[in-house]
Amino acid sequence: MNENLFASFIAPTILGLPAAVLIILFPPLLIPTSKYLINNRLITTQQRLIKLTSKQMMTMHNTKGRTWSLMLVSLIIFIATTNLLGLLPHSFTPTTQLSMNLAMAIPLWAGAVIMGFRSKIKNALAHFLPQGTPTPLIPMLVIIETISLLIQPMALAVRLTANITAGHLLMHLIGSATLAMSTINLPSTLIIFTILILLTILEIAVALIQAYVFTLLVSLYLHDNT
Repeated sequence: MNENLFASFIAPTILGLPAAVLIILFPPLLIPTSKYLINNRLITTQQRLIKLTSKQMMTMHNTKGRTWSLMLVSLIIFIATTNLLGLLPHSFTPTTQLSMNLAMAIPLWAGAVIMGFRSKIKNALAHFLPQGTPTPLIPMLVIIETISLLIQPMALAVRLTANITAGHLLMHLIGSATLAMSTINLPSTLIIFTILILLTILEIAVALIQAYVFTLLVSLYLHDNT
């Protein structure tokens, strides 16, 4: 019970060297691949899910936007597998680190915005000033739209960090309560343990949903700029 509540969010080290890079590179190794003409059920299911997700995100894009399909599919797979692995006991979740989420969000957002300014500069600039704006409100609206544009990558990163961190903290607290109650009251322990199981199922869903939401918002930013 004296364990630091935030100990699981500290980046691990091996012999004094940061191990976060190895942890980030580990999830892609879990994605099964096949060298045979006929795939097994696992790989077939995986390919169907990837095709369904890619189709849902890329339907609204034009030809230029669809060139990002491989990157977006890789992004959602990486975030989903990282979030799910973080639910294992005594594991580290890189997506609880705001710095890592910003490192994913800023380049993708900047790439989409730069593409918009290069290909459709008039439409990109038009977003800063809606049509029919009264003259006295023009400076204020330009400032507000500029701030809303610059805050998009921060909102992406904070949303992912907050949702994953909150779930981990709640599981840690309920797990500690279950352990503490096990020597005091058995019926209460069973009730709290049931809540913990339900919360774990919910966190699995949240891990997948947050990966989808992050990728979908990047796709929407791309759609607005292509």
